[in-house]
Amino acid sequence: MKCYNCGAKLGRENICPECGVNVKIYKKIVMASNEYYNDALAKASVRDLSGAIESLKTSLKFNKLNIDARNLLGLIYFEMGEVVEALTEWVISKNYQPAENAASRYLDEIQNNRSRLETINQTIKKYNQALLYCRQDSRDLAIIQLKKVLSLNPKLVSGHQLLALLYIQEGKYDLAKKSLRNAGKIDANNTITLRYLKEVNAGLKENTPGKKQKEEQISYQSGNETIIQPKYLKDNSAMSTILNMVIGIAIGAAITGFLVVPGVRRQVQNDAKAQVLDANNTVSSKNQEISTLQKQIDDLTSQITEVKDSAEGSENKISTYDQLLSAYASYSDGDIETAGNALGNVNEEYLSDSAKSVYETINAQVNADYLESLYNQGYSDYNSQKFEESITSLQKVVDMEETYKDGYALYYLAQAYRKNNDLETAKTYYQKIVELYPGTERAANAQNYINIEE
Repeated sequence: MKCYNCGAKLGRENICPECGVNVKIYKKIVMASNEYYNDALAKASVRDLSGAIESLKTSLKFNKLNIDARNLLGLIYFEMGEVVEALTEWVISKNYQPAENAASRYLDEIQNNRSRLETINQTIKKYNQALLYCRQDSRDLAIIQLKKVLSLNPKLVSGHQLLALLYIQEGKYDLAKKSLRNAGKIDANNTITLRYLKEVNAGLKENTPGKKQKEEQISYQSGNETIIQPKYLKDNSAMSTILNMVIGIAIGAAITGFLVVPGVRRQVQNDAKAQVLDANNTVSSKNQEISTLQKQIDDLTSQITEVKDSAEGSENKISTYDQLLSAYASYSDGDIETAGNALGNVNEEYLSDSAKSVYETINAQVNADYLESLYNQGYSDYNSQKFEESITSLQKVVDMEETYKDGYALYYLAQAYRKNNDLETAKTYYQKIVELYPGTERAANAQNYINIEE
């Protein structure tokens, strides 16, 4: 453990041996943070990921510089399919500890895999679209969209939970239970999953059909035998049976003559009308389906374009932050040239307000030293007749500040181009010297070289 004030290594004593600060409370805070970190490790080992997240958040409240806790929090978010939250934690971790940090490897693995970045952006886009469908009460579309999301990112716990909730609203408890089990395999003790599962079990219990009641029966004794017969069985005599048959035949004939034959005719007519109506409905339905599919194609084309733009933006943003961190580290180490090169690759439009403030501070401090270093290197290479190397250094100086060193950077750049046999480029810079510094010896020399080349 190191002292928070001077960074000296601490022993068992409660006073820093270097600066004399009382570190008793600081030690307790760090120990509490480590205890919650160990508790999170234990919970994560049994897949209690949501419990582990709460422990890690508490650990970071005690000590935000607990790099191991922050990296583990990012890994757990990633395991639950929450990639954006994971990347956020790893970027913060890398800012706190740029060197020898596992977060750098995690970020590189995602940044260098373009297909994974596209998949992540597509997943986020589709999940947001599913949420929009839910707000619009379009549950069928939301279910379809969530299935696509889970096919791209099967570990997204919130996706499984939302899909289960939609199934519950549709009364499809079996499918809801399947989705909740998939979520439970990822995060065993998630309270939302357990609450939804309780609702599903209650719904399944209510929908379970009861046992069919047994048909009531009547039994009576005939000698030594027991006769069982249905309750409503009537015992008709032979005459009544014959009479009933005659009556039944007469009624059947009447029904056939007055009801069946006209009914058959009407049925045939109705069937013909139904077939015509079905044909019309089929044509109308097909036209509607074609229109819907065309709209979906247009929407998908638009989504693909947006995802590509979003993926490129995410990649450029991560690259910009990496360059800014590299510039800061190089500047801290006194490597001005490397810091200047890194700052040249930073795109300000991708930076947040706080990051822009850091960039402007470093850039202002580095530019002067960077230009001086580049000019001295270019001038030294020019005197050593290393004209290509001189051009490289002096070109950077002129691109950043054309009038640097009262125009001498511009003059030696033109000379280096001329001695490197690039007369056209040399003439361009000689002309600038003549225009910017008339009446000087450099302008006169530059004009002579222009006249000679013409």
